[in-house]
Amino acid sequence: MADKEEDFSSLPLPDRFTHKLWKVRKEAYEEAAKQFSASPDESDPCFRPFVNESGLWKSAVADSNVAAQQEGIIALCAFLKFGGRDGALRTRGVTVSSMVEKSLSSTRAAIKQNALEAILLYIELDVAAPVLEDVITGLSNKVPKNVAATLSALTAIFHNYGCKIVDPKPVLKALPKVFGAADKNVRAEATNLTVELYRWLREAMKPMFWGELKPSQQTDLEAQFEKVKADPPPKQERLLRSQQAAAAAAPAGGAEGDEAEGYEEPEEVAEVDAFSLAEPVDISKKIPPNFSDMLASSKWKDRKEAVDALAQVLNVPRIKDSDFNEVTRGLAKCMKDANVAVVTQAAQCIELLAKGMRHGFGKHRAVVMQPIMDRLKEKKATVADALGTALDAVFGSTNLTDCLEDILAYLGNKNPQVKEGTMKFLIRCLRTTRDVPSKPEIASICESGKKLLSESSPALRDGGAEILGTVMKIIGERAMLPNLEGLDDIRKNKVKEFFETADVRAKEKPKPAPVARAPPAAAKKMVGGKRPAAKKAAPAAAAPRAPESIPSSPQPTPKHAAPGSKLGIPKSSGNAGLKAPQKRTLAAPGTASPRRALGGPPVMPADDEPAAPPQPRLGLSRGLAGRSLAKPAAAPAQFPPDSPPPSSGFTAVERAELEELRAANERLSRQLDDMRQERSKFMSEIQELKNQNAGLIEDHTRDVLSIKAKETQLVRARSDVEATEQVNERLRRELERLKRALSRAEGLGAASGMGSPGEPRQSWQSPLPHFLISWSAVTSPTHDDAGIFRDPGFAAANRNRMSFASTLSEEKENGEMMYPRSKLSPEMRHAGSTASSGRGSPARGFRGAPSRDDGSDSGTGMTRERPVSSLPQPSGGAPGESWRRAAEVTSQLKARIEQMKAKQGFPRP
Repeated sequence: MADKEEDFSSLPLPDRFTHKLWKVRKEAYEEAAKQFSASPDESDPCFRPFVNESGLWKSAVADSNVAAQQEGIIALCAFLKFGGRDGALRTRGVTVSSMVEKSLSSTRAAIKQNALEAILLYIELDVAAPVLEDVITGLSNKVPKNVAATLSALTAIFHNYGCKIVDPKPVLKALPKVFGAADKNVRAEATNLTVELYRWLREAMKPMFWGELKPSQQTDLEAQFEKVKADPPPKQERLLRSQQAAAAAAPAGGAEGDEAEGYEEPEEVAEVDAFSLAEPVDISKKIPPNFSDMLASSKWKDRKEAVDALAQVLNVPRIKDSDFNEVTRGLAKCMKDANVAVVTQAAQCIELLAKGMRHGFGKHRAVVMQPIMDRLKEKKATVADALGTALDAVFGSTNLTDCLEDILAYLGNKNPQVKEGTMKFLIRCLRTTRDVPSKPEIASICESGKKLLSESSPALRDGGAEILGTVMKIIGERAMLPNLEGLDDIRKNKVKEFFETADVRAKEKPKPAPVARAPPAAAKKMVGGKRPAAKKAAPAAAAPRAPESIPSSPQPTPKHAAPGSKLGIPKSSGNAGLKAPQKRTLAAPGTASPRRALGGPPVMPADDEPAAPPQPRLGLSRGLAGRSLAKPAAAPAQFPPDSPPPSSGFTAVERAELEELRAANERLSRQLDDMRQERSKFMSEIQELKNQNAGLIEDHTRDVLSIKAKETQLVRARSDVEATEQVNERLRRELERLKRALSRAEGLGAASGMGSPGEPRQSWQSPLPHFLISWSAVTSPTHDDAGIFRDPGFAAANRNRMSFASTLSEEKENGEMMYPRSKLSPEMRHAGSTASSGRGSPARGFRGAPSRDDGSDSGTGMTRERPVSSLPQPSGGAPGESWRRAAEVTSQLKARIEQMKAKQGFPRP
């Protein structure tokens, strides 16, 4: 038996990995694991056979003996841990599927744990996508135990690496299938996986699978989600090898911070939303073909139906970029619609399109942004909220630089509602932007904010202070101080309050303090290894050196020259300084620096490099006798920290020219900044003047319309006055005619009762016009001729004795016709009835007015002892009845006159 064991141990490890005895295989796995752990690096020869023959690991992780399988998976973990990325790439295609099928669902806890560790190591060494693809195949296994084990492995993968490293979309698509499994363990593991994904994705994951779950499952998941909502943002538990290398390569002072950035990224986790998880959808063909025609309809219901249909099409997580120019132009026109329902729905369409396209919507910003901001004058809260949300979505597809010009222009708008809405939009932009604004942009924003501080509205003043406080939070208090000049303490305190409560994403990072560089390596390599104190010594002034030529002995030139050296050649020490004058004769006359001696342009020394001492002129060389032997001894002296650095190899003229150029550069930079500020100021003034001009034009238009309305009213009033004057004139003529007729009738009655028989007959000739009178055969038995003569008013005539022909003939004889009463307004009829029954009117006895207490008639002053007419008295006093009765009485009077003339024997005219 011992011989067999020796024979087995003498076999190569690859052969023992495939041996028919499980004990031999087990010992081979154990020995391989020890070799991998003891290897110095991943290039050790022990890894080569297993990299070349990746099939060895397939049989090891799926060994039929569970004890050997356990050791085989342990050996694979050691191989991945110490073998590096090359071994992982060669073997993952044959091992992951086998472990998912036979190892993850093993009854031994060690096998399950090591198999999961191997899968995590495969992800750590490269990327997660290929490994995740092989793991997801386990969800299609027919054995529920394997499916549950696969779900548990997926939960561990997302818990360790997060959704930033591992793409969750394939898993989210497979969740509805596993939630429909009959095995309760599978559903339980699916719930755990969903909760883990919710920790990273929150509500953004729901559009991918939520609608395919049963209501009871949704309720259970919501209950589980509530438990983790209050948890802090998740962190990446394990780093990839690439992240570990980046953390190791970082400076020592920031190593911990960089390492934390590898997995602690709450802001990056928040960016994972439905847009990044969904696939782009092409909706260009789903837009109704008559969309533009319906938007141009005069009926608001058609326009509302058009934007509603578009909203249904746009309601997808991610939209494929296409030609939406016509759609955006139509939505921009809807911002001017008179119907607020159309405006609100159009704003929601813009929001959906901007969120669905993200950065692809940036090219449409200029089309929709200004119309939306113009509509901010709407006072309804629902419309204003929809417009603000649409603006936020548009800003999310662009950046602050693109939107700032329009925002600052509308901050000076004349309408307070527009100004307030724009102010709130700018505050939201400053809070959500991730890019720190440039200095000119900060100056423009602060200038607009200070203007708002002087507004009469408290909301605008608070908004201006909040703008300044938010900017201060971004750039810091010290950088904000110049922008707060000119403000009083009260306003500064208000700005400070908003600064303390502001929450921003972009913050100006302070510039790191300059780190002193270590001396170059060339300075350490001195002759004989002397001068070890050069690490701590400051740059010292060396002995004057000539622009020597390159020495004959080959010496490597370091990247940075050592202090006190030229062209990377170490400065010699001791008596070597006495040979400098001899080398000076090798340079060309007139050279001012060693670089010019070599044909190169003069180069400025770096700020952190010590400058070389000034070179003596070649013409002043007087040999050894002309040099001071004390200078080399004083050369190692160090300069104090506040002393200026030694002069470079430039001449005085070149240094003066360089300083002049620097001053000119600084002056031009200041002028450029001033010109930019002036341009920004002029642009704001121009925009303000444009707004004022627009306001004046609007006021002028309103005044013109008001004047036209007044003129229209004046014309109508004049026409009414003329019509009224015509009616009054006609009534006045009628009244005068009736008065004349009454006076003549009274005169005839008086003449017939009191005149002598000897008077000529001409006095009885009535001047009244000739009437066509049709007499009635009925005569009142209670009145005779004497009675009529005794009543000068002729009020006893019966109205039944007259016909309508008398009135008609009278109107024809006078050459005028009365307008029908139905064509006159009630006021005209009432006025006519009042004016026609005056003092001299024969109808004054028929008014029905109350009598005075003294016995006289209230309208005429006549006594009540007069005989009362037998005509029926009016009961009401309506205006129409007064006119009719007056006409009838007049006709009756004329008829009686004619009767008297006939009885007296007067001839008819």
